[in-house]
Amino acid sequence: MASEESPLLTSSSDGDKTAHEVIYDRFTRRRKRWIVFIVSCAGLLPKLVAASFVPSIPQVAKELHSTHAAVSLTVSLSTFATAIGTLVWAAYSSFYGRRIMYLCGIPFLCIGSCGVAMSNSLRSLLFWQFIQTFGCSGGLSLGAGVIGDIYKLEERGIGIGIFLGATLFGFAVAPFLGGVAAQYWSWRKLHYSLAVWGLLELLLIYILLPETSHPGTLGIDKLKQRRRIHIAWVNPLRSLWLLRSPNLFGVMLATSLALITDYVLLVPLAYTIGVRYGITNKAIIGACFLPNGLGNFIGAPLAGRLSDVLIRKWQKKRKGVWSPEDRLRATWIGGLFMVPLSIGVSGLLTTYVGGPVGLLLNLLCLFINGMGVVFVLNPIGSYNVDVMHSQSAEITAANAGVRSFILSVATALVIPSIERIGVAWTNTIVAVLALLGQGIIFLTIRYGDRMRASVDVGFSTIENN
Repeated sequence: MASEESPLLTSSSDGDKTAHEVIYDRFTRRRKRWIVFIVSCAGLLPKLVAASFVPSIPQVAKELHSTHAAVSLTVSLSTFATAIGTLVWAAYSSFYGRRIMYLCGIPFLCIGSCGVAMSNSLRSLLFWQFIQTFGCSGGLSLGAGVIGDIYKLEERGIGIGIFLGATLFGFAVAPFLGGVAAQYWSWRKLHYSLAVWGLLELLLIYILLPETSHPGTLGIDKLKQRRRIHIAWVNPLRSLWLLRSPNLFGVMLATSLALITDYVLLVPLAYTIGVRYGITNKAIIGACFLPNGLGNFIGAPLAGRLSDVLIRKWQKKRKGVWSPEDRLRATWIGGLFMVPLSIGVSGLLTTYVGGPVGLLLNLLCLFINGMGVVFVLNPIGSYNVDVMHSQSAEITAANAGVRSFILSVATALVIPSIERIGVAWTNTIVAVLALLGQGIIFLTIRYGDRMRASVDVGFSTIENN
């Protein structure tokens, strides 16, 4: 009978480095840090672009002579564009390479940002925001692929941690920037600024980011005959088929349930914390998002380092045998305690505790929730790259795509739920869902080998990781 310590994959005996291990020595430690910095800046963009628009919705509705509800469609459209774009850029990165996909995608962001800034109708705004978000949406899947390319198994967690911390920090800091722009500047100028950021990122990638894909692994490298400009069709939905594996689908669902707590706290913040504590200034409301981002930023590298330590500890305990589910043990502190407690307590504080004390304790809950969420997302993100190393961008894209759909549905239900049953009960329900997600992770740790054996989607081994 399978036990919690039963391995799925075995490691080779210690000795000289294999040809596969030498691949990870292509870049110096300093160069790898630069690469992580570059892809983290690109990973900031999807959440930053989408979330920075939210505080300016009233201003946009007024200028375009539309309603708040109609302009709010841009949020759902951005989520949809992110899901589609993530799948497209990831699929083509396995054929053409990571670097070229960055260089192809970011111009869409620049053009779309200028289009959004010049929009004079809702229809035009929706079109250009789709282009804008589609262009930068590859930041998450491509970044995870790049980090999987350059870091060995036992070093990967810290790289993924820094990267995910940056992406989630973008989600938390964006409303503050959007609020400042809406209150003191202009939403149009904000989007021109995003276009400039895109141009700078494009220049940075062109000059400093090398192609990180392992030699001979790209689809275009395997062609016997190729034209000088070779255009191929790659099915972007193919990566979704990877989720038919029960362990990959299970951890995707667990991350979604944890991340929902982030959205339930942050999306209606102006209607919960803002109304409860009398905050009307858009910039100040945006600043209330910052503790959550700070929690993401601090917690991500800690979670990554912890998952790396656990991988080495359990591999040593098994005398060199690697079980990839060991990395998931790093989720316990976040998934069992920090995430459910922070959102549950925040709901009670908002309902029953007023004044500066209630506000300060709520901000502390936002910080703890930010740390807790990355203690779930980080080990699972690294786990996905570990077990699907040759398709790391695709599995990350599949997770992000389906997760975006789940989050879009959950986000649409948040405010109606708060209006119907209140903040405390809404938060309590979401806390229970997060605990159920942690139950799924427990089952994956315990029965991961059986789950993999039931549906093999081309899992990696220690030799090719």
